[in-house]
Amino acid sequence: MGIFSRISDVVNSNIHAMLDKAEDPEKMVRLIIQEMEDTLVEVRSTAVRTLARKKELQRTVAHLQTEADDWQRKAELAITKDREDLARGALAARQRVLDHIAGVEQELTHVEEEVRKLDDDTSKLKAKLADARQRQKTIILRQQSVASRLKVKTQINDRKMSDAMARMEQYEGKIDRMEAEVEAYDLGSRSIADEFAQLEADDKVEAELAKLREKVGKPSTGGPTSDNG
Repeated sequence: MGIFSRISDVVNSNIHAMLDKAEDPEKMVRLIIQEMEDTLVEVRSTAVRTLARKKELQRTVAHLQTEADDWQRKAELAITKDREDLARGALAARQRVLDHIAGVEQELTHVEEEVRKLDDDTSKLKAKLADARQRQKTIILRQQSVASRLKVKTQINDRKMSDAMARMEQYEGKIDRMEAEVEAYDLGSRSIADEFAQLEADDKVEAELAKLREKVGKPSTGGPTSDNG
C-alpha cells in the first residue's frame, strides 16, 4: 500500500505536515517523491490514451459529417428528379447519421473534459513534485550541517583531543624554556664587534656635542681626559 491511493491524494497532500510527523523525514520524502513520479507516469499514460481517443472521435465526427452531407445532396437530387420516395429515404438516412454524430460528439465532450482534468492534475502534480524535491534538498543540507556540527562538538569534547592539545602546550613550553636558556648564555657578554660599534657611537655623540657648544657659544670643557701618567 503506497502513501497515496489516488491522484487527488497527491494533489491535496500537505508534504510539510507529513514530513513533520515522520520519524525519518529523509526516507519519507524519498518515498513521497517516488510515488509522485510513479503517479505522474500513470497520469501521462492515461493522458496519451485519452488524447488518442479524442482524435479518433474527431475523425469519426468528420467522417459522419461527410456522410450526412452526402445524403443531403442525394435528397436534393431526388427532389429535382421528382423522386420524393428516394428523397425521403435519403433524409431518413441523413437523420440516422446526424443522430450518430450527436452521440459521438457527446462522448467527445466527456473526453475533452477528461483531457482538461488530466492537464490540470499533471500541472498540480508537477508543482507538488518540485516542492517535494526542494524539501528533500533542504532536509539533506540540514542533516549534513547537523552531522558536521556534531562531529566538531564531539572532537572538541573528546578526551583524547584534549590530552593531545595539553601535550602540545607542554611541548611548546619546553621549547620556550630551551630557547630562554640559550638566550641567557648571551646575557652580559659583548663581542669585539659590539665594542667597536660602541666606540663609533661615542665618537658621533662627542662630535654632535661639540657642534652644539659651538652653536650656542659655550666653550668646550676640554672633553674627556686621558691619563698618560
